[in-house]
Amino acid sequence: MTGGNRGIGLATARRFARAGDRVTVTYRGAEPPVSEGLIAVRCDVTDSQQVDQAFKEAEAAHGPVTVLVANAGVTHDRLLVRMSEEDFTSVVDTNLTGAFRVARRAIRGMLREGHGRIVLISSTVALHGAAGQANYAAAKAGLVGFARSLTHELGSRDITCNVVAPGLTETDMSRALTEEQRRDLLSQTPAGRLARPEEVADVVAFLAGAGYVRGAVIPVDGGAGLGH
Repeated sequence: MTGGNRGIGLATARRFARAGDRVTVTYRGAEPPVSEGLIAVRCDVTDSQQVDQAFKEAEAAHGPVTVLVANAGVTHDRLLVRMSEEDFTSVVDTNLTGAFRVARRAIRGMLREGHGRIVLISSTVALHGAAGQANYAAAKAGLVGFARSLTHELGSRDITCNVVAPGLTETDMSRALTEEQRRDLLSQTPAGRLARPEEVADVVAFLAGAGYVRGAVIPVDGGAGLGH
């Protein structure tokens, strides 16, 4: 689990641990809170060497990685006219190329084991876009094409790759929104509330056990996208 120190990542890691799974989470900034059944490894997914080392530590502690959840992500929101190239490329490097780095590394062990589940955490912004988030939306949309390409490459090897697209969720990212932004987003959400991280985690856990779901994009957005 990349980006497992808070929010959706931490909720998902705890969901797996409660089910008896051996779970490794990566973090770049603050360490995750101590939780039974979890080990934490510092890793910046923009660095291939750190990714490789994180996998070595996870494999030493828990054996082969057969379920990968790629959740690490950043935002640098700007209207395009004010967005620097660094604003764009840094978001793509973490949110999209970071997923490529960890998936490429995970697949080695999955191929040896003859089994694997990859779940990529995208966003409903990937499906409908948002002003000021061209970089974030492009990176998160790229995960869909990535997952479906891996489905063609690896489907016959019992390695699945699917995408979860959360809507507005109770995380640090949503807490940074202004009250006006929250009201506007909630007005477009039939559920009338934000998702809880645990509700996203439930869908990730389902995909980790769903062997015949391949290349799917599952929105967890309270109906905001109405299946878009």
